[in-house]
Amino acid sequence: MRVIAGEAHGRRLVAPRGFSTRPATARVRASIFSRLASRLNFSEARVLDIFAGSGSLGLEALSRGAVAAVFVDSSRIATATITRNLWELGFADRARVLQLDFRHALADLAARGESFEIVFVDAPYARDTSAEVLAVLTQLGLIAVGGYVVIRQFHRAPALEVAGLECASEATLGDHRIALYRRL
Repeated sequence: MRVIAGEAHGRRLVAPRGFSTRPATARVRASIFSRLASRLNFSEARVLDIFAGSGSLGLEALSRGAVAAVFVDSSRIATATITRNLWELGFADRARVLQLDFRHALADLAARGESFEIVFVDAPYARDTSAEVLAVLTQLGLIAVGGYVVIRQFHRAPALEVAGLECASEATLGDHRIALYRRL
C-alpha cells in the first residue's frame, strides 16, 4: 500500500497484520480524495481519522497538505502502526495518535474545544457504529462549519441521516459505500 498523491506520493505504508483492519485501497482513497478536492482546500484542513487502522486516510490527507491530523483507534497494534507510518513519512510533528475507544476520544477532543474540517469514519463492518459516531460528532460540535465527514460502510448498510448534515455525495465501489456529509 502506498500514498497516492502529495508530498509523500509513492511512499509505502505499513498496515497491521491480520484481518482486524481493512486498509482503504488506492481505488477507494482516490475516489474519496477526488470528491474532497473539488470541495475544500487541504492546506487549511484539520483531520480526524476514526477507526484509523493503518492511518491511510489521514496520512493521505497529510500528504496533500492538511495542517494537522488526529488518529483514533482502540487497537494497540493499529496505533503502533500509525505512529510508525507517521515517523517514516515525516508527519509525526503534525499528528497525534489516540489509543482509545472512539467515545472517549471524541469526548476528550470536544473538551479541548477542537473541531475538524475533514473527519473519516471507517467503522468495522461487523459492528457498524457509523450512525452513532456521526451523531456524537454533531452533538459535540467536532465538525467545523462547512466541514466534511467521510463514511465508509458495507454497501448494503442503511444510509445515514443526521440533523445538521447534508449528504453531499454517495458512491458504491465494489462492496463499499462511500458517503460524504457536509455540516451546514
